[in-house]
Amino acid sequence: MTTARRTLLAAAFAAAALPGGARAADPMAALRLRDRLARLDQDGLDPGHYAIPDAASLLADPAGTGAALQRAAAAALSDLVLGRVRELPGRPDIRRDPAAARPDRWLAELAAAADPATVIDRAALLPEGAPVLKAELARLKALARLGALPVIPGEATIEPGSTDPARIPPLRARLAAEDPVLAASRDAGALYDPALEAAVRRWQALQGVEVDGRVGRISLGLLNRPVEARIDQLRAALDMRRGLAPGGAERRIEVNIPDYRLAVLEGGRELLSMAAVVGRPDRATPMLRVRMTAIQFNPPWGVPERNAREDLLPRFRRDPQAMVERGFRLFQSVGGERVEIDPRSVDWSRVSAERFPFVVRQDAGDANALGRIKFIMPNRDDIFMHDTPERHLFRRADRAFSSGCIRLERPMELMALLLDGTPGWDMDRAQRALDARATSAVMLRVPLPVSLAYRTTLPEAGGRLRLRPDIYGLDAAHARAMAAPRDPRVAAARDAHVAGIGRIG
Repeated sequence: MTTARRTLLAAAFAAAALPGGARAADPMAALRLRDRLARLDQDGLDPGHYAIPDAASLLADPAGTGAALQRAAAAALSDLVLGRVRELPGRPDIRRDPAAARPDRWLAELAAAADPATVIDRAALLPEGAPVLKAELARLKALARLGALPVIPGEATIEPGSTDPARIPPLRARLAAEDPVLAASRDAGALYDPALEAAVRRWQALQGVEVDGRVGRISLGLLNRPVEARIDQLRAALDMRRGLAPGGAERRIEVNIPDYRLAVLEGGRELLSMAAVVGRPDRATPMLRVRMTAIQFNPPWGVPERNAREDLLPRFRRDPQAMVERGFRLFQSVGGERVEIDPRSVDWSRVSAERFPFVVRQDAGDANALGRIKFIMPNRDDIFMHDTPERHLFRRADRAFSSGCIRLERPMELMALLLDGTPGWDMDRAQRALDARATSAVMLRVPLPVSLAYRTTLPEAGGRLRLRPDIYGLDAAHARAMAAPRDPRVAAARDAHVAGIGRIG
């Protein structure tokens, strides 16, 4: 806005009062508030959702527009404090706490502030890690303004040292757009040279994928993802963090699904952290808030029907004897009674996934899919944590391989923490229970809160941001929910509430 226009607007505001007989508005404060609301995109919100009056309206009708500015500011502040998306189906990990966030206090402060834009500024920094997230969001928006990044064609893995005039130049250009070290390096053309390999490794480390310098299927998919998708991921990350209930001081377990990690926390301290294997995308681990109640030693595995039909049927067809040796047993209902069937006696060519008449169980033992320890946390999805004989998976950077349950890298260490303070139990007794090879269990003295959550943005040392893949598409779903129009009844109730608090002057 020009200086002359500002002067005219100031004169108009000086002669006007806000609705309801409030004191005369500071014209410059009103301008600053309007300008700040117009920049809500830097906070991950869409300014278009808030009906922000334009400068021409402010000039033509400063008194009438003051009410519209008040409504816009209050709506934006409410979303900054509590999140634009207050809840989503299947997302108990996004649990807002209005009592802790105190939106009424923020709205009252907005109404009383001499410079309301500063209240918006402070509210925008409430989410944990907001400065880093906002800085990365600004960087990606600037990158998007330069145009689409190069697309790397083909599906085959690009190996260090290889030459490919069709694929390596766009790979180099794609990384150089965000890596100043590579951008300053000599362009080796079609050769995958050491400078490009070093850039690939830096990028892989930030993405949380395997750092091997090989550009395979996973890396190609992430490299070719539009910048806009990453922008949406950051917008969702900011919104998810707004108004969250505090973690609490008691000992608790948190599993970050897309980071493939479990942590045991107590207050602000991390007592234990380990790698985890989670559900693959077609069998996603649900987000849960439950309590861990017991530890089972030498657990048998009651195989879910889907696993039996899709995973085990091909193996029974291939080698039923090997399945018997691994402890798998078949049961079938005959005359209303459950009868055990020898897998070697079944004509597996006549059994299909659509008509699978058996219940499958795997006996406890070293080959059991649950390993030697199962951590029980009752829930309707029948999700639990457990040991696993497939230890090689923990060396992978991407660890979405299970059918929904969570496999643990160091289950014995988690068990030691859980048994701490349980009367009559210590690690010697637990080891004897394991060595007995019989199935047994111990109830925890104090059930531990467990949160299975979805956080793809993780701060790194030095203020950098690590962005994990959106393996279940939940960030994209949250971004879509943010873009949806708000229920008019919600807006009307909010406006009535704001009117009772006071006017922005």
